Amino acid sequence: MDKSWMHSDRRSKAYEFGVETFLNFAVENLLTTTHISCPCVKCVNLKLFGVGIIRDHVYFNGIDQSYKNWTFHGEPWEATTNASRNVEEDDGHSRYSFVSEEIDMDDNDFGDFGSDPYEFANVIGDGDQPVYPGCRKYTKLSALVKLYNLKAKHGMSDVCFTELLILQGDLLPEGNTIPTSMYEAKKTLCALGLSYEKMHACPNDCILYRKEYEDSTNCPTCGISRWKEGKDSILKEGVPAKVVWYFPPIPRFKRMFQSHETTKSLTWHTARKSIDGQMSHPADSPSWKLLDDKWPEFGNEPRNLRLALSSDGFNPHSSLSSRYSCWPVILVTYNLPPWLCMKRKFMMLTLLISGPKQPENDIEVYLEPLIDDLKSLWVGIRGVYDAHNGEYFTLRAALMWTINDFPAYGNLSGCVVKGYKACPICGDDTPSHRLKNGHKICYIGHRKWLPINHSYRRQRAAFNGKPEYGIPPEPLTGEEVLHMVENGDRVCWKKKSIFFDLEYWKYLPVRHALDVMHIEKNVCDSIIGTLLEIPRKNKDGIAARLDLLNMGVKTDLQPK
Repeated sequence: MDKSWMHSDRRSKAYEFGVETFLNFAVENLLTTTHISCPCVKCVNLKLFGVGIIRDHVYFNGIDQSYKNWTFHGEPWEATTNASRNVEEDDGHSRYSFVSEEIDMDDNDFGDFGSDPYEFANVIGDGDQPVYPGCRKYTKLSALVKLYNLKAKHGMSDVCFTELLILQGDLLPEGNTIPTSMYEAKKTLCALGLSYEKMHACPNDCILYRKEYEDSTNCPTCGISRWKEGKDSILKEGVPAKVVWYFPPIPRFKRMFQSHETTKSLTWHTARKSIDGQMSHPADSPSWKLLDDKWPEFGNEPRNLRLALSSDGFNPHSSLSSRYSCWPVILVTYNLPPWLCMKRKFMMLTLLISGPKQPENDIEVYLEPLIDDLKSLWVGIRGVYDAHNGEYFTLRAALMWTINDFPAYGNLSGCVVKGYKACPICGDDTPSHRLKNGHKICYIGHRKWLPINHSYRRQRAAFNGKPEYGIPPEPLTGEEVLHMVENGDRVCWKKKSIFFDLEYWKYLPVRHALDVMHIEKNVCDSIIGTLLEIPRKNKDGIAARLDLLNMGVKTDLQPK
């Protein structure tokens, strides 16, 4: 195939014809138009886009002229390498254990370098090649991983890292293999399989530009442009206004089972038994038991995964005055024992939603690709290799619940979390009262959850001046909630949660869990701030005293 067009002027007809020939070749071989590696000089086959975006990138950025063998796009690999040889192991540890030591990865992360043998051959070669002739301590790959770890740890910019590589190359003897730029370092490290999908999003959180909107340039909902607007109010075509990074969990689940020790840990829960009858692990929870009983074909396979999802916003900048909010979405695997499931290397980052503002109720737009993968995992992923038992099996997984603070719980569940009907259990019967002077709503019916003969139920002056004889309401089941939101009864519900797209979600007894750490911290801060009279933390002010007067309680605390 003629590839001379790659060196032609991008304004020429030869280049235009060559680009179309390349795209047609990629679509015919990969049988997809939405997930194709972009060969431009900026993406260097690290990112997946649709045909329209790749065409724009190749014209605006130019094609990587060193990409001579189109192995990422279906061209047969012709190079002769030693990729087929076995990777030796020493004392049960991989020859690439230095990578896991440096960036806190598990051995299973090296179980699959992708379907391209050229990538794997390059990694094998870099793992054997000394960083300079005669060096026995470091190879090209180990030295690069250590340097890249320093970049991540100390927040080096790409320009700073490039200059560091150049200096390192000058300090080492001649013939060293240190890359001379960040670009070359990325090409080496990308073969480790740390892939992701970079998706464009509407700045107003209306849609993701995927599936039927892959080639759209304007949001079909609000009409705003897909591209970023410069300071001169001119659109920068090819530069997205908002981006979300998606890290597919299915390849990582496959790699977990390619590690002998990790696979053994993933079935730890089958041999475990609750001795005292208390719930000490999610395996003792009603949700876990419901999955086993309602879908026995799922529960009978101990390797099927039980997951939890957590998300919250944080400010990635050091300046506290910045209101930039970035939202990570993390999956936790409960099959692992307690001393492993909360380790950093087993907590999977699946989504990273960029700011500057938080998505709030529109977070469902960004969860769409993850929900699609969770649906596939519920149906089953065939051909997953179990290194512990030496066999292939069909992997399934179920999301048991989400873990969030109270505001994020409202965004994910669709429940109202502020106002007069803010209690997700009481719903329409939420006992709320607006404070005239404090201009806030307080909820004073919490005593109904105490035992029926508790002394606090009869006390009047210590609370709201009334005794409490009510009984706690029963929480709504998932089926009841789904019926309410689908039939327009949305007094306490803002929307239908995207998690109801999962077949099993409406049957789970507990679908959302609150992060106790947030609640305890906020309550503790309020109590300590009031007791110690800390400025701006003290809840005991003139407005609070006047509200007590209006309610007719705590007469000894009324202001004079």
